[in-house]
Amino acid sequence: MYHESIVLITRALSLFLLSFAVALALAPTLIRILYRYKCWKKKPRTETVGGAKTPIFTKLHAAKEVSTPRMGGILIWLTVLIVTAVGYLLARLFPDSSLRHLNILSRSQTYLPLATLLAGSLLGLVDDLMVISDRGKYIGGGMRFKVRLILISVIALVGAWWFYAKLGWSSLYVPFYGNIEIDGWYLVLFLVVTLATFSSGVVDGLDGLSAGVMIPIFAAYGAIAYTRGSYDLASFIVVLIGALVTYLWFNVHPAKFYMSETGMMGLSVTLAVIAFLTNAVFFLPLIGAVLVVESASVLIQLISKRVFRRKVFLSAPIHHHLEALGWPESQITMRFWIISFAASALGLVAFFLARYW
Repeated sequence: MYHESIVLITRALSLFLLSFAVALALAPTLIRILYRYKCWKKKPRTETVGGAKTPIFTKLHAAKEVSTPRMGGILIWLTVLIVTAVGYLLARLFPDSSLRHLNILSRSQTYLPLATLLAGSLLGLVDDLMVISDRGKYIGGGMRFKVRLILISVIALVGAWWFYAKLGWSSLYVPFYGNIEIDGWYLVLFLVVTLATFSSGVVDGLDGLSAGVMIPIFAAYGAIAYTRGSYDLASFIVVLIGALVTYLWFNVHPAKFYMSETGMMGLSVTLAVIAFLTNAVFFLPLIGAVLVVESASVLIQLISKRVFRRKVFLSAPIHHHLEALGWPESQITMRFWIISFAASALGLVAFFLARYW
């Protein structure tokens, strides 16, 4: 048992370092390409989803929006794809060596999160290309919100079908109670949770914010996966974190690029899949508390403006409200990191108490 634990820990650390190194090698080339082809918005955003003007946001971010490249999220999913492929090939070429442990592909654990990461990221890539070419009729260019929602729903439904039909999942763990059988409602819940997590993509917007918030969230689910014996899934999460750490290196102020939709779409839907794969979906609102607050601030702002004709926040999501109040960008970012770490730790405590007390 001790030897097995050492092997698993060594595997995780090796995969983290490999992912970090691959992303570090890819980043300079990606940055040069993004700047060479001027992969940023041609005009700053001036309206909200509802069509209202955004003078505060435009004042704060207009200069960066038209000079800092989008599509930095390519670094994340491309690194995960390369590391996964390299691990698989090494295991096939050297099946009797320790290199076989680098293979993290597993039908029951990693096929689906890898597929959703790529599907969501490629969908986001199309959206980003529409934005930088100033096409589309969504705010600032890109796909219409309804189109995004439909396509994400398709990805979610395919994932739900895989869980229900291929993996045989039809029950859900309720904290401090146990598993309950929900049968076909599993598909509905999967769709709802995926769409809710997708909405948390609004956390992207300040230098270093999105990656710094997402790292502890994925780390918490990595720990949960490990304790449940889902070692391939835990290793997949480690690879993802390695890529996020490297992305963060280049995204801290002043950011070399932004994650944008090709990063956040893939990460958000993959987070939902991981929450279901670990049977810890009810802990997601606690572990991802920052994401919940960010999404809620946008929803509250939209409802308040439509119903009461007044704003609750100077600018939404809430990190832009704090920015409008005069908080320095780096201060907001780092405090959100701290809150995310604390919320993830609290979520882990709740999970361990519920499962093993």
